[in-house]
Amino acid sequence: MDGVLVIDKPLGPTSFDVVRQVRGLLKVKKAGHTGTLDPMATGVLPVCLGEATKVAGIITEGDKAYDAVVRLGIETDTQDAQGKPTAEAPVPPLTAPLLEAVLSRFRGTFEQVPPMYSAVKVAGKRLYELARAGEEVERASRTVTVHELVLRDFSADRLTLSVRCTKGFYVRTLAYDLGRALGCGAHLEALRRTMSGPFTLARALPLGDLASLSREAVAGRLVSLADSLTDLPAVRVNADEARRVLHGVPVEVAPVPGRVRVLGPDDALLAMAEVVGGRLRYQRVFN
Repeated sequence: MDGVLVIDKPLGPTSFDVVRQVRGLLKVKKAGHTGTLDPMATGVLPVCLGEATKVAGIITEGDKAYDAVVRLGIETDTQDAQGKPTAEAPVPPLTAPLLEAVLSRFRGTFEQVPPMYSAVKVAGKRLYELARAGEEVERASRTVTVHELVLRDFSADRLTLSVRCTKGFYVRTLAYDLGRALGCGAHLEALRRTMSGPFTLARALPLGDLASLSREAVAGRLVSLADSLTDLPAVRVNADEARRVLHGVPVEVAPVPGRVRVLGPDDALLAMAEVVGGRLRYQRVFN
């Protein structure tokens, strides 16, 4: 069973829990997720099965989209609702112009400092390990891009937002930074991922429904390797060229910038490559 199964992750389990459950129900040896979702988060979690595990790292590089609820007036040690409150402050009167002015600071490309409760490594240790030991260390900022940040609704102490961003962006930290910008503190109360790369909620299977489906029904929901990488430009080759690609022999093609997916005449994914000097330079060939 090869392909990507898009799971609608429920509240509670970790991403690894979901992968473990999928592996057990489908009796597959190779499975892995493409971008961690915290236990409190729900939504799109692509799970790579079989040969698709070979492109998991590439799929992870895709943009993400989320719907988020930010609770104002309370900060927590984890920057989300699972943490312990660390500070409280009154929320100022909110207006749409005020909120739009603050949100405008977090659109585009900027530097973001990852939270202490994260899997980022510092001096060989995960930040969350240090945080659980009561330590707080300096963290290097990372360049992130927010393509869209939309204010969907707000009340006296809550904001509902939609975010589309690059990988590695922490919506928890966005909530924290928004609270600081408003002078009252904040934390992330709820998070739902609506998109991960080319995968959306429209094609996601609720995890609870998986056990009731036959193996054939699950296979029918799998996204092929080629369709899992639609964010990358495609280079198509004929049958003779396809045989050369599968043997790692360079093939001349039209110039295309960046990484490409090489498709055969049947649209099957043959390889990942770059075009250098008008020829394919292979990064991975799929036999």
